[in-house]
Amino acid sequence: MRVLVTGGAGFIGSHVVEALRERGHEPVVYDVRDDPAADVRDAAAVARALAGVDAVCHQAAMVGLGTGFADATEYVSRNDLGTAVLLGAMAEAGVGRLVLAGSMVVYGEGRYECRAHGVVRPGPRAVADLDAGRFEPLCPVCGQDLSPGLVGEDAPADPRNVYATTKLAQEHLSAAWARVTAGSAVSLRYHNVYGPRMPRDTPYAGVASFFRSALARGEAPRVFEDGRQRRDFVHVRDVAAANVAALEADTAEGVLRVYNTGSGEPHSVGEMARALAAAHGGPRPVVTGEYRLGDVRHITADPARLRAELGWRPAVGFAEGMREFAAAPDGR
Repeated sequence: MRVLVTGGAGFIGSHVVEALRERGHEPVVYDVRDDPAADVRDAAAVARALAGVDAVCHQAAMVGLGTGFADATEYVSRNDLGTAVLLGAMAEAGVGRLVLAGSMVVYGEGRYECRAHGVVRPGPRAVADLDAGRFEPLCPVCGQDLSPGLVGEDAPADPRNVYATTKLAQEHLSAAWARVTAGSAVSLRYHNVYGPRMPRDTPYAGVASFFRSALARGEAPRVFEDGRQRRDFVHVRDVAAANVAALEADTAEGVLRVYNTGSGEPHSVGEMARALAAAHGGPRPVVTGEYRLGDVRHITADPARLRAELGWRPAVGFAEGMREFAAAPDGR
């Protein structure tokens, strides 16, 4: 299969390219890092890149929480306009298979259960609570403590920041494309991806990269809130393998199929910082009590559908992955 990989020179995209080659496919890299003209918003350039292509693996995106709402125009342009241009060109070229780099951020907060009221969906956390160090969401009905759990793909979307909103819009565009063209579309909702070549020293990098950069400078990783917020840290090679599995699968036509793409093993951010610091040889993390508006408290998802339908299993364990990442030169 000849596969156009947008963002194929980036963190996740470059691993997808390697995984495709290992499976005997022909990846075609389309990335502004390699060629400034390779912009997914350029319809003519995208059309040329699609010549002879059987499928598209769409990794190109502006990622992370960013620096504030001033980034909104750029996020929408790169993520949503770019996806619309790409899908339009695919429709014109008759390319009928898409795998999209989705994100768990579309869920907002994760799944919570109240002992009295069952599964509930707490709203955004109040600034006054965050300032006071009250980080856990409470039951919106009775105000009691909640138990976090794994969220499934059928949970309602509730994007809490600009990046999350654009990722959900990408899915809606992909679903519309699939319906109109009878194409095959898959969105892999990535969790916290980490590993070699992870971008660093940028406000758009992931939390593992921030911690690794601090350690490389001889500084203690600074952990926000109380460090107990739960995430699912999944290794980039496992994510690349999920992309290949989705590309090779006999998926339904005319609909978008979504899959949670994570290890299925929640870890706290503080636990991840400690594991990374220990593997690096210190210094130990510092829990700051600071917070970022737009962050959610707990978000971990159930990857059972991906395992059952595509036969995917994560191969890199948490401890092993953190040791490898800690030893990677300059976090790359």
